[in-house]
Amino acid sequence: MILPAIAAGVGVAVVAVSANPFIVRAQDAAPEAAQSAPQPAAEPPPPDPAAELAAKRDKTRAELEILSKTISLSSDKVSALQQSIADLDKSTQSIRQALIESAARRKALDKQILASEKKLADLGVKEDGIRRSLHERRGLLAEVLAALQRMGRNPPPALLVTPDDALASVRSAILLGAVVPGIRKETDKLAADLASLAALQTASAAEKAGLTATMTDGIEEERRMDLLLAENDKLSRSNAAELEAEKKRSEELAGKATNLEGLVASMESEIASVRDAAAAARQAEENRKLMTDEQRAQAKALADSGVPDKNRIAPAYPFGELKAKLEVPVAGDILRQFGDADGTGHEAMGMTVATNPETVVTAPADGLVVFAGAFRSYGQMIILDTGDGYHLVLSGMETINTRQGKFVFAGEPLAVMGAKRVASATALALETDRPTLYIEFRKDGKPVDSRPWWTAKDTGKARNDS
Repeated sequence: MILPAIAAGVGVAVVAVSANPFIVRAQDAAPEAAQSAPQPAAEPPPPDPAAELAAKRDKTRAELEILSKTISLSSDKVSALQQSIADLDKSTQSIRQALIESAARRKALDKQILASEKKLADLGVKEDGIRRSLHERRGLLAEVLAALQRMGRNPPPALLVTPDDALASVRSAILLGAVVPGIRKETDKLAADLASLAALQTASAAEKAGLTATMTDGIEEERRMDLLLAENDKLSRSNAAELEAEKKRSEELAGKATNLEGLVASMESEIASVRDAAAAARQAEENRKLMTDEQRAQAKALADSGVPDKNRIAPAYPFGELKAKLEVPVAGDILRQFGDADGTGHEAMGMTVATNPETVVTAPADGLVVFAGAFRSYGQMIILDTGDGYHLVLSGMETINTRQGKFVFAGEPLAVMGAKRVASATALALETDRPTLYIEFRKDGKPVDSRPWWTAKDTGKARNDS
C-alpha cells in the first residue's frame, strides 16, 4: 500500500483498521507513518487444480448417485412402456432391433450424464475459487463496505476526517483523493466476483435441472430394455434345459482352462451351440470369399447403410475393414490404454474404461459369443469371435444378458456394469472405486492394440480423475 508514504508526504497519518487504509484522520504524525509495516504471514501454497477437480467430481458423482435413487417412473409411464413392448412384432428380429435402438439411446443418455457431471464439477471448482477468494479478503472487504456505507451518505470530507485547521483540511482532501480510487478498485472487483458467483450458481442450477431430466429418461430407457430382454428371453425359452446344461459344462471347462486361448479352444470344440455356430460362421465367411466383386460391393454397401441382414450368422463385413468405425462398448472415461504401465511392472494388454454404475455394455461389432460367464481373475467375462482370427474380450461387468453360442450384432446390449469396481487382475492398481470395463482385442490368440478400431471421438484418453 502506498498510503503511508503519501501520508508522510502531506504530513498526516493513516490509521489502519485490520491493516486496511479506508478510515483516516488527519494529524501531524509523520513519525508514526514512517514506521515499518509488519511482514505478512507466508501464504499457503495454492491448491492443485487437478486434485481439486478430481475431488469435486467425486463429490458430484456421489450426489448424483443419491439423486438417482430418488427418481422413479410414474405408473402411467410404466404402463405406456409395457404397452409399447406389447405392440411390438414378437419376432426375434424385431426384438433384437428394438434392443439395439434402446441400447443406443441409453448409451447416448449415459454420455450426457457424464458430460453434465464434468460440467457441474468444473462449475463447482470455479464457485469454490471465488468463495475462497472472498473469504481470504474478508477483512479488506469489510473495510470497503464500511467506507462505501459512509460515503453513500454523501458526507463532506470533514465527516471522514477531523481537521485541526484549514491546512489540515486541505491535506485531508488530498489524502481522500488518494484513498477513493483504491476503494473504487476494490468495489469493482467485489461486484465482479459477486456477479460471477451468481452466474455460476445459476448455471449450476440449470445444469442440475437438465441432468435430472436426463437421468429420468435414462431410468425409463433402462426399464424399456429390461422389458425387451424379458421378451427376448421368452423367444429362446424352448431350449432352456439344453442351455442350462451347456452353461454348467462351460463352467467346468472354464475351471480347467489356464488361459484365454485354452478357454476359446475348449468352448469351440466341446460346447455344441458354440461349435455349431462357429462352423456356420466360418462357412458364411468362406461363402463371402466366393462372391463376385459386384456381390461383395453390394453386401458392403448394405452393411454400411446401417441396415444389414438381421438374419445373418456371420459378421456383415471383415473385421479388418472396421478400423476407425467401432464405438467403445460403454460410455465412460478411458483410464488405461494398450501398452500403458498396469501398476504391476508390466504393460497393459488391453484398454480400461471407468463408467458410472449400471452402465449398459454393448457389442462393439458383430460376433459370435464364444464365452459368457466368470473366468478366473477376469471376473464376469464375454468373448466374441468377430471373424478374421479376431476375438474381443470384455470383463468387469456385473450382469451378463447374453449367452454363448449366440450371434450378436454391433450395438446389441450384452451386459450391465455394477455399482462398484469388480476386483480382478485387469483392474489392479487403479485408484478408483468406479465400475471399470476391461477391453482386449486378440488376433490369432495374441493381444493387439484396439485403438485403430475406435471412432475418432472415442480414441482420446481421459485423465485418471478418480
